[in-house]
Amino acid sequence: MTTENDTAAATPSLFPAPPMAEQERMIEALLFASAEPMSVAELSARLPQGSDVPEALQHLRSRYSGRGVHLARVGDGWAMRTAPDLGWLMHKEQVETRRLSRAAIETLAIIAYHQPVTRAEIEEIRGVAVSRGTVDQLLELEWIRLGRRRMTPGRPVTFVVTERFLDQFGLESPRDLPGLKELREAGLLDSRPMPGTPREDDEDAPEGQVGLFEDD
Repeated sequence: MTTENDTAAATPSLFPAPPMAEQERMIEALLFASAEPMSVAELSARLPQGSDVPEALQHLRSRYSGRGVHLARVGDGWAMRTAPDLGWLMHKEQVETRRLSRAAIETLAIIAYHQPVTRAEIEEIRGVAVSRGTVDQLLELEWIRLGRRRMTPGRPVTFVVTERFLDQFGLESPRDLPGLKELREAGLLDSRPMPGTPREDDEDAPEGQVGLFEDD
């Protein structure tokens, strides 16, 4: 049985899709005006029917290559960002609202490298209890979110990092997280290993990161 919506979807548009150059301009305007990354579906909903958003994004990404701003992939979304090599120009404009405690940094690192992970698993890795305030702070920053519940007794909830976390640290996906060797070379770790960071012989992200943005 064909519904009214199916009929409408099957009916071709009365107007041709705009030229690719015009589609690029439309996407460019949307991304510059958006405070958050936009997905292909969100962009498609704004553009005229028949527009090829994925192709337009690739053209736009190529056009901005080598410029002061570039088109960046952030999780499932797209956003205009400052070129990485020019980030130092923005340092004076950055406002640091709060510092994360070592407990919060360790908890965030464990979630990032071991996600999806439960509170009990975080505590097992750290060797101490995780305070509610630590988790609440990371949730408030929107750097972590609740993931799927484990199919184990008690159905414990899991934690995963968010697209905002990836955006904050300039990562396209969790697989871009640095390994222990890179962290030490950058001077971000001392000789005492931080709980949750990868082993030197394991530079790749854990298997648990594959399902990062699955629906709950």
